[in-house]
Amino acid sequence: MAHLLKEEGDFKYIEVGEGTPIIVLHGLMGGLSNFDGVTNFFSAKGYKVVIPELPLYTMSLLKTNVKAFANYLKKFIDFKGYESVLLLGNSLGGHIGLYHTKLYPKKVKGLVITGSSGLYESAMGSGYTKRSDYEVIKKKAQDVFYDSKVATKEIVDEVYETVNDRNKLIKTLAIAKSAIRHNMSKELPNMHTPTCIIWGKNDNVTPPEVADEFYELLPDSDLFWIDKCGHAAMMEHPDTFNKILLGWLKSRKF
Repeated sequence: MAHLLKEEGDFKYIEVGEGTPIIVLHGLMGGLSNFDGVTNFFSAKGYKVVIPELPLYTMSLLKTNVKAFANYLKKFIDFKGYESVLLLGNSLGGHIGLYHTKLYPKKVKGLVITGSSGLYESAMGSGYTKRSDYEVIKKKAQDVFYDSKVATKEIVDEVYETVNDRNKLIKTLAIAKSAIRHNMSKELPNMHTPTCIIWGKNDNVTPPEVADEFYELLPDSDLFWIDKCGHAAMMEHPDTFNKILLGWLKSRKF
């Protein structure tokens, strides 16, 4: 089910449903952030699902960093006039959500992170030396998932196109460096926003011990595991992901 991309002011976004806004923050590879399962499910459960297109490749190089993206999100929330929001971020999107919550905690009612960066960045932006070799890129895309079949040709093509576009590659590497610079281990213990951590037990990109560390460091967090699942839980196991998240939102009365 394709949702209509709205364009208003400086923003492009998808908006479905009515109710408390859940703002979904995608990761580095847009195609790896297929949130259709989440969008269709929660928009029918009394939430407004909003997915802004993050300007990962359209800002100047100086503004291609986690902090600038967190500020972009602030501008978007202000532009939409939301009083309070739930943030849901995968991979880099989780890091942006965490950083935004650190800077602007008042409007963030709850935070959901899955396969999030922010503590462990070894896998971002590495291994693109053989980027012209389609099979190498295909293997890299497949490694993101527990079940390699989830990496459709469409996803592999998008990753291939991204790493072979010089501008996008330079910005991907800049984002990866910025993610390392913005390591949040010292700040997390001071962040009291209720946080739901949903993690794939077989995540090769941000391994399970990263989820354990988030859980230890974030004072008001709950940790849930999905078995036979890699880095993008909401794509590999949308039904399980939605069930866990809905249960958490209800338990927190959000």
